[in-house]
Amino acid sequence: MTAPVHPAARIGHVHLKVADLERAIGFYAGVLGFELQQRFGRSAAFLSAGGYHHHIGLNTWESAGGTPPPPGHTGLYHTAFLYPDRAQLGDALRRVVEAGIPLTGAADHGVSEAIYLNDPDGNGVELYRDRPEAEWPRDPQGNLAMSNAPLDLEALLAEAP
Repeated sequence: MTAPVHPAARIGHVHLKVADLERAIGFYAGVLGFELQQRFGRSAAFLSAGGYHHHIGLNTWESAGGTPPPPGHTGLYHTAFLYPDRAQLGDALRRVVEAGIPLTGAADHGVSEAIYLNDPDGNGVELYRDRPEAEWPRDPQGNLAMSNAPLDLEALLAEAP
């Protein structure tokens, strides 16, 4: 058996193939609020939160004018963006609602609360916040007992700053 990866390992960024760079920047920067850090001409851009070099890379190198993969094919299911608390997740939901972007789902997983939507290229996006580990639901043996309960979106919006 292979030894597990070091516990400090993290996913540093996601790099997405998009059909239209400006449209993608409009979504990730204009709606979700990530900041544009750098552009490579008209074919790539790098965005982040808090001035990091990039959390999101966008490019049209192989995908300019392309279409999303059809259902039933392999590929990215979704990219998940972790918010620091419920108020900031509520703010993210407010931004999405104000932009008129439909949700594809919303759930209370016990360990986290999440809203789901698609970006303009059909890539799945999860916006979520984790509950403190001490609040995670567990079964009688101490194992995680995640769930898929409905999320009260009105209550979440009410917590937005």
